[in-house]
Amino acid sequence: MPLSDPQPRELFHTRNIRMRGFRRADGLWDIEGHLVDTKTYDYVNTWSGPRYKGHPIHEMHIRLTVDDEMVVQDVEAATDHSPFPICGGGNDNFKRLRGVKIAAGWNRKVRELLGGPLACTHIREMLGPLGTVAYQTIRSYLRDVLSEDPDRFREGTRQAKVNSCWAYASDNEVVRDRMPEYYTGSRPAAGP
Repeated sequence: MPLSDPQPRELFHTRNIRMRGFRRADGLWDIEGHLVDTKTYDYVNTWSGPRYKGHPIHEMHIRLTVDDEMVVQDVEAATDHSPFPICGGGNDNFKRLRGVKIAAGWNRKVRELLGGPLACTHIREMLGPLGTVAYQTIRSYLRDVLSEDPDRFREGTRQAKVNSCWAYASDNEVVRDRMPEYYTGSRPAAGP
């Protein structure tokens, strides 16, 4: 169901973010994010000159290379467009994520290693959702395609999912039917 019809309005800003997960030939995974901000009007930036409608104000990329255990092996960040010529200067700091596991505490670790003036805000903000993309790419593939025992990958994450969102509320039917051992509602769990 889409959103309701909006009031009459005019578009001024668009942010497009594209995130993708790739399996590499060497067995590692590349998880990539690409962010582009544009305006619908021309203006002048005192640092970088005229900015034209539809032309990127921000255009940044990040690639996390991770292993099957979701440990970051390498990181590459790039800035194609930014309001200040120095914006890409902190991109090498993203390499501080080498050796960090994408798991519970990922966002906290990102803030600890890259918070404040240590890195570009726009690229850093992509890292939370990129963690989710990594999980959806890697764990799903290993569980659904390669594993003869899919529950092997589910068991470690089952409890973590409980109360992580509306559908996984401990008293909702998803938990009742899929993880009855964590169900706290009053209706009995469905049978097998």
